[in-house]
Amino acid sequence: MADVHECSILKDSFSEERNAPRVKRRNLLFSDYTIRKRQPFGIVKRRDKDIFVTNKTNFKAQVKKCEKLLNNGNSEVIIHGLGAAIHRACSLALQLKEIHYGGIELDIKTSTASIIDDFEPLDDNADYETINRNNSAVHIRVFRKFSIGSLKYQE
Repeated sequence: MADVHECSILKDSFSEERNAPRVKRRNLLFSDYTIRKRQPFGIVKRRDKDIFVTNKTNFKAQVKKCEKLLNNGNSEVIIHGLGAAIHRACSLALQLKEIHYGGIELDIKTSTASIIDDFEPLDDNADYETINRNNSAVHIRVFRKFSIGSLKYQE
């Protein structure tokens, strides 16, 4: 157990760390720059079974696409959602589970995705800027509990 004097030293060093000056990010005027957002899932190879959910795509179309993949012999579909689209990705997975009457299981993983924004100046006087930021992501593996072939009647 720490001595009383050690605790006071730790407390002082902690308060000094907390009050240390931080590097302040320069405020960028968005009217002077064009923002280019890089693709966040650049590392993930796009496979046939990957579904990337956004807030702009039609929800019913995404359900139909997942259904088509599951009915065409794929045993699993992986749904990816980033940031504000996490809610839609979860809703999509739960909708698929409801459609299949619980014959589907979900394996959910969360992560943090690093996103890079490029600021391109509109005039020659400004410099190019890049900002790194983190965003939450979810990856939901939707798979069948049992294969369809085992459900067929066998003589």
